[in-house]
Amino acid sequence: MFMSKSRNNILWTAGGMTLPKPLWNRMEALGFRVVIAEAGEGLLETVRKTRPGAWVGQINGDSESGLSMLQDVRKAFPGMPIILSSPNPTIEEATEAIRRGATEYLPQNVEEERLWAVLENALQKANARIPFDAPVLRPVRNRSRNRPIAVHPEMTRIIELAARIAPSRSTVLIQGESGTGKEVIARFIHESSRRRSGPFVAVNCAALPENLLESELFGHEKGAFTGAVGRKKGKFELAHGGTLLLDEISEMAVSVQAKLLRVLQEREVDRVGGQTPVAVDVRVIATTNRTLEKDVQEGTFRQDLYYRLNVVPLHLPALRKRPDDVAPLAEHFLQETAALNDMPLKALTPEAEERLRCMPWPGNVRELENLMERATLLVDGDRVEPADLEFLERLDECKKTAASNEDTGAVLPLREMEKRMIFRALDDHQGNRTQASKILGISVRTLRNKLNEYQREATILSEAGNET
Repeated sequence: MFMSKSRNNILWTAGGMTLPKPLWNRMEALGFRVVIAEAGEGLLETVRKTRPGAWVGQINGDSESGLSMLQDVRKAFPGMPIILSSPNPTIEEATEAIRRGATEYLPQNVEEERLWAVLENALQKANARIPFDAPVLRPVRNRSRNRPIAVHPEMTRIIELAARIAPSRSTVLIQGESGTGKEVIARFIHESSRRRSGPFVAVNCAALPENLLESELFGHEKGAFTGAVGRKKGKFELAHGGTLLLDEISEMAVSVQAKLLRVLQEREVDRVGGQTPVAVDVRVIATTNRTLEKDVQEGTFRQDLYYRLNVVPLHLPALRKRPDDVAPLAEHFLQETAALNDMPLKALTPEAEERLRCMPWPGNVRELENLMERATLLVDGDRVEPADLEFLERLDECKKTAASNEDTGAVLPLREMEKRMIFRALDDHQGNRTQASKILGISVRTLRNKLNEYQREATILSEAGNET
């Protein structure tokens, strides 16, 4: 017997993957009910009847049949979290499952805490009424509760290593190019640790000058300097019991590095102008897009601090070096952007996926995320084609070229100037056609026609390039 339609229902058709009793109790304590049903030909009708907040299913030997059902459910319920498990997981199957709409793909023998982390995220997305005093749930917008998306062997190895060292209090140094997901890994470590109930505090060391950074990190007493009208706790004190992320630590002044070293050694801070040290219990994670060993050799970074930070080193590969991750990440960003903007979900065609895999991605995952957001906002229809991607890429190119021409005073044809002004207005307003048309002084219909015209031109050029 099915329960009444409710987004507080969790539909479970996972077959061989059992739901541990403690997790079942946790969900029921938060007002959720688990509906057990058989998988098979009537599954889609079951989902329609129960309208659950999330579906947990399983691929039972027949991969294509299971993936086909996944695709049907995703088409019928674009925003519903779908957790898929497999008794014999493979990278190929995981990639295809994410591509067809799975929110998560897990092995059948997944650990209990890992399963709960995934279920908890699904419950948050169910938009159900959750008690304010529910301690185990985090805010919906906290993406760090998700396990980082990766299928490439090197990246999955890093994630597994991060999960292994998370329960410790050891300092972690994460290195990698800008946009590779260093902060995502840092948040994953925090949320996988015993400190998950404590604060996660992030400081961008490159955004503050030397004198302000010292006060920001360690705090100050009233009257310590001009403008210090009261006592202020620093980020170390605010992160007490939790994790402190020192982003772009290579930009920290050497004088502040010396004070940071003492905090790491003594586990206490001296506020600026203070007389008594303050004990702190903080796990430090540092990130940098530079090679700290080289900075040490050049004398811009203290060697003793480098060794103190480099207890657990993690090196994130650039996105171009892990092309297997491009499609799953792109699908995730399309789903996320569609949900945040309350728009229909778009899907990548196989040809578009291949184009994405072959792109150099100088901006790494952040660049991919921006491109998928533009695709959700600007592409008409429910499928993203290679020509659409070429059109969207030119938004950035035209903005850069326009800025360059403004600097040089170069004269351009009126049609080209018109196109660049349209792209710039869209970029300035995050793809909002209504706002862009107001700024440009044209109707939304005229703007839409212009964009369609540019897209047709891009398609013709692409086809001509393929013929040659």
